[in-house]
Amino acid sequence: MKLYSHRQAPNPFRVTLFLAEKGVKVNTAYVDFMHGELKADEFKAINPFQRLPVLVLEDGTAISESCAICRYIEEMNPLKPLLGQTAKDRALIEMWNRRADLGLLNEVAQVFRHTNPAMAPLEQPQVKEWGEANRPKALATLAIFDAQLASNRFVAGDRYSIADITLFAAINFARVIKLQVPEELGNLRRWYSMMTERPGVQAALQVMKETSSA
Repeated sequence: MKLYSHRQAPNPFRVTLFLAEKGVKVNTAYVDFMHGELKADEFKAINPFQRLPVLVLEDGTAISESCAICRYIEEMNPLKPLLGQTAKDRALIEMWNRRADLGLLNEVAQVFRHTNPAMAPLEQPQVKEWGEANRPKALATLAIFDAQLASNRFVAGDRYSIADITLFAAINFARVIKLQVPEELGNLRRWYSMMTERPGVQAALQVMKETSSA
Protein backbone atom coordinates (compact mmCIF):
# COMPACT_ATOMS: atom_id res chain seq x y z
CA MET A 1 0.00 0.00 0.00
CA LYS A 2 0.99 3.59 -0.54
CA LEU A 3 -0.56 6.60 1.18
CA TYR A 4 -0.49 10.01 -0.49
CA SER A 5 -0.65 12.54 2.31
CA HIS A 6 0.34 16.06 3.33
CA ARG A 7 2.57 17.51 6.00
CA GLN A 8 0.04 19.79 7.71
CA ALA A 9 -3.46 19.44 6.20
CA PRO A 10 -6.14 18.27 8.67
CA ASN A 11 -7.70 15.42 6.68
CA PRO A 12 -4.38 13.67 6.07
CA PHE A 13 -3.60 14.28 9.75
CA ARG A 14 -6.77 12.39 10.68
CA VAL A 15 -5.46 9.34 8.85
CA THR A 16 -2.06 9.77 10.50
CA LEU A 17 -3.78 9.79 13.91
CA PHE A 18 -5.85 6.73 13.00
CA LEU A 19 -2.82 4.76 11.80
CA ALA A 20 -0.80 5.73 14.87
CA GLU A 21 -3.59 4.62 17.20
CA LYS A 22 -3.94 1.30 15.37
CA GLY A 23 -0.18 0.81 15.27
CA VAL A 24 -0.25 0.37 11.48
CA LYS A 25 2.62 1.60 9.31
CA VAL A 26 2.05 2.52 5.66
CA ASN A 27 4.51 3.70 3.01
CA THR A 28 3.73 7.40 2.72
CA ALA A 29 4.43 9.99 0.01
CA TYR A 30 3.91 13.64 0.93
CA VAL A 31 2.33 15.77 -1.77
CA ASP A 32 2.71 19.55 -1.85
CA PHE A 33 -0.66 20.87 -3.03
CA MET A 34 0.43 24.52 -2.59
CA HIS A 35 2.71 24.09 -5.60
CA GLY A 36 0.19 22.43 -7.89
CA GLU A 37 1.18 18.79 -7.42
CA LEU A 38 -2.47 17.74 -7.08
CA LYS A 39 -3.17 19.15 -10.55
CA ALA A 40 -0.49 17.04 -12.21
CA ASP A 41 -1.85 14.43 -14.62
CA GLU A 42 -0.14 11.67 -12.62
CA PHE A 43 -2.04 12.56 -9.46
CA LYS A 44 -5.35 13.28 -11.23
CA ALA A 45 -5.20 9.74 -12.57
CA ILE A 46 -5.21 8.56 -8.95
CA ASN A 47 -7.87 10.98 -7.68
CA PRO A 48 -9.70 13.16 -10.22
CA PHE A 49 -11.07 15.27 -7.35
CA GLN A 50 -7.48 16.36 -6.63
CA ARG A 51 -7.77 15.94 -2.88
CA LEU A 52 -5.72 14.29 -0.15
CA PRO A 53 -5.34 11.76 1.38
CA VAL A 54 -5.42 8.83 -1.04
CA LEU A 55 -4.54 5.22 -0.23
CA VAL A 56 -3.45 3.09 -3.19
CA LEU A 57 -3.70 -0.67 -2.63
CA GLU A 58 -1.42 -3.35 -4.02
CA ASP A 59 -3.88 -4.07 -6.85
CA GLY A 60 -3.95 -0.39 -7.86
CA THR A 61 -7.28 0.46 -6.25
CA ALA A 62 -7.26 4.07 -5.04
CA ILE A 63 -9.29 4.93 -1.95
CA SER A 64 -9.73 8.62 -1.21
CA GLU A 65 -11.64 10.42 1.57
CA SER A 66 -10.10 10.11 5.02
CA CYS A 67 -12.99 8.23 6.65
CA ALA A 68 -13.11 5.68 3.82
CA ILE A 69 -9.38 5.09 4.26
CA CYS A 70 -9.84 4.67 8.00
CA ARG A 71 -12.65 2.18 7.43
CA TYR A 72 -10.42 0.10 5.17
CA ILE A 73 -7.60 0.17 7.75
CA GLU A 74 -10.09 -0.85 10.45
CA GLU A 75 -11.42 -3.79 8.42
CA MET A 76 -7.92 -5.01 7.69
CA ASN A 77 -6.75 -4.47 11.30
CA PRO A 78 -9.76 -5.16 13.55
CA LEU A 79 -7.85 -5.05 16.85
CA LYS A 80 -8.30 -1.81 18.83
CA PRO A 81 -11.58 -0.96 17.05
CA LEU A 82 -12.13 2.76 16.48
CA LEU A 83 -15.38 2.58 14.50
CA GLY A 84 -17.49 0.74 17.07
CA GLN A 85 -18.29 -2.85 17.95
CA THR A 86 -22.09 -2.92 18.13
CA ALA A 87 -24.78 -1.42 15.89
CA LYS A 88 -25.50 1.25 18.51
CA ASP A 89 -21.81 2.08 19.00
CA ARG A 90 -21.19 2.35 15.27
CA ALA A 91 -24.20 4.61 14.78
CA LEU A 92 -23.26 6.95 17.63
CA ILE A 93 -19.63 7.11 16.54
CA GLU A 94 -20.68 7.87 12.97
CA MET A 95 -23.07 10.58 14.20
CA TRP A 96 -20.48 12.38 16.34
CA ASN A 97 -17.76 11.90 13.76
CA ARG A 98 -19.87 13.60 11.11
CA ARG A 99 -20.71 16.39 13.54
CA ALA A 100 -17.01 16.95 14.19
CA ASP A 101 -16.27 16.74 10.47
CA LEU A 102 -19.09 18.80 8.95
CA GLY A 103 -19.86 20.93 12.00
CA LEU A 104 -16.35 21.94 13.03
CA LEU A 105 -13.54 20.85 10.72
CA ASN A 106 -15.42 22.13 7.67
CA GLU A 107 -16.24 25.44 9.37
CA VAL A 108 -12.61 25.98 10.36
CA ALA A 109 -11.56 25.07 6.82
CA GLN A 110 -13.96 27.64 5.36
CA VAL A 111 -12.45 30.38 7.52
CA PHE A 112 -8.95 29.36 6.49
CA ARG A 113 -9.63 28.89 2.79
CA HIS A 114 -11.59 32.12 2.37
CA THR A 115 -9.60 34.51 4.57
CA ASN A 116 -5.98 33.45 4.15
CA PRO A 117 -4.35 35.24 1.18
CA ALA A 118 -2.06 32.25 0.57
CA MET A 119 -5.13 30.14 -0.25
CA ALA A 120 -6.43 32.53 -2.94
CA PRO A 121 -4.96 30.52 -5.86
CA LEU A 122 -6.70 27.36 -4.62
CA GLU A 123 -10.02 28.85 -3.51
CA GLN A 124 -11.74 30.58 -6.40
CA PRO A 125 -13.65 32.68 -5.72
CA GLN A 126 -12.30 33.53 -2.28
CA VAL A 127 -15.12 35.18 -0.33
CA LYS A 128 -13.78 36.74 2.86
CA GLU A 129 -17.26 37.47 4.24
CA TRP A 130 -18.20 33.79 3.96
CA GLY A 131 -15.01 32.78 5.72
CA GLU A 132 -15.60 35.12 8.63
CA ALA A 133 -19.23 34.02 8.87
CA ASN A 134 -18.02 30.53 9.77
CA ARG A 135 -15.94 31.64 12.75
CA PRO A 136 -18.88 32.06 15.18
CA LYS A 137 -20.35 28.82 13.85
CA ALA A 138 -17.16 27.00 14.84
CA LEU A 139 -17.32 28.49 18.33
CA ALA A 140 -20.94 27.39 18.69
CA THR A 141 -19.99 23.86 17.64
CA LEU A 142 -17.23 23.76 20.24
CA ALA A 143 -19.83 24.55 22.90
CA ILE A 144 -21.96 21.60 21.74
CA PHE A 145 -19.01 19.23 22.09
CA ASP A 146 -18.23 20.68 25.51
CA ALA A 147 -21.78 19.81 26.62
CA GLN A 148 -21.43 16.28 25.23
CA LEU A 149 -18.19 15.78 27.12
CA ALA A 150 -19.77 16.85 30.40
CA SER A 151 -21.14 13.32 30.84
CA ASN A 152 -18.85 11.33 28.55
CA ARG A 153 -15.15 10.59 28.82
CA PHE A 154 -14.81 10.49 25.05
CA VAL A 155 -16.81 12.14 22.29
CA ALA A 156 -19.11 9.20 21.49
CA GLY A 157 -19.21 7.64 24.96
CA ASP A 158 -16.81 5.66 27.11
CA ARG A 159 -14.52 4.43 24.32
CA TYR A 160 -11.98 6.31 22.23
CA SER A 161 -13.05 6.42 18.58
CA ILE A 162 -12.62 8.09 15.23
CA ALA A 163 -14.95 10.82 16.50
CA ASP A 164 -12.23 11.85 18.96
CA ILE A 165 -9.67 11.76 16.17
CA THR A 166 -11.72 14.06 13.94
CA LEU A 167 -12.45 16.50 16.76
CA PHE A 168 -8.79 16.62 17.77
CA ALA A 169 -7.71 17.21 14.16
CA ALA A 170 -10.25 20.02 13.84
CA ILE A 171 -9.17 21.78 17.03
CA ASN A 172 -5.52 21.32 16.15
CA PHE A 173 -6.17 22.82 12.70
CA ALA A 174 -8.10 25.73 14.23
CA ARG A 175 -4.80 27.20 15.36
CA VAL A 176 -4.19 28.40 11.80
CA ILE A 177 -7.18 30.75 12.12
CA LYS A 178 -6.14 31.71 15.67
CA LEU A 179 -9.17 29.99 17.21
CA GLN A 180 -8.68 28.32 20.59
CA VAL A 181 -11.03 26.45 22.89
CA PRO A 182 -12.50 29.15 25.19
CA GLU A 183 -11.60 28.98 28.87
CA GLU A 184 -15.22 28.43 29.87
CA LEU A 185 -15.42 25.16 27.90
CA GLY A 186 -13.76 23.19 30.68
CA ASN A 187 -14.98 19.76 29.59
CA LEU A 188 -13.55 20.20 26.12
CA ARG A 189 -10.27 21.53 27.48
CA ARG A 190 -10.02 18.55 29.85
CA TRP A 191 -10.65 16.17 26.95
CA TYR A 192 -8.07 17.92 24.72
CA SER A 193 -5.42 17.69 27.44
CA MET A 194 -6.19 13.98 27.87
CA MET A 195 -5.91 13.48 24.11
CA THR A 196 -2.44 15.01 23.93
CA GLU A 197 -1.22 12.43 26.46
CA ARG A 198 -2.24 9.44 24.33
CA PRO A 199 0.79 7.65 22.82
CA GLY A 200 -0.93 7.47 19.44
CA VAL A 201 -1.57 11.20 19.39
CA GLN A 202 1.99 11.95 20.47
CA ALA A 203 3.28 9.70 17.69
CA ALA A 204 1.10 11.43 15.09
CA LEU A 205 2.18 14.87 16.27
CA GLN A 206 5.80 13.76 16.03
CA VAL A 207 5.20 12.67 12.43
CA MET A 208 3.73 16.11 11.69
CA LYS A 209 6.71 17.80 13.33
CA GLU A 210 9.23 15.71 11.45
CA THR A 211 7.60 16.11 8.06
CA SER A 212 6.97 19.84 8.49
CA SER A 213 10.70 20.38 8.94
CA ALA A 214 11.71 18.03 6.13
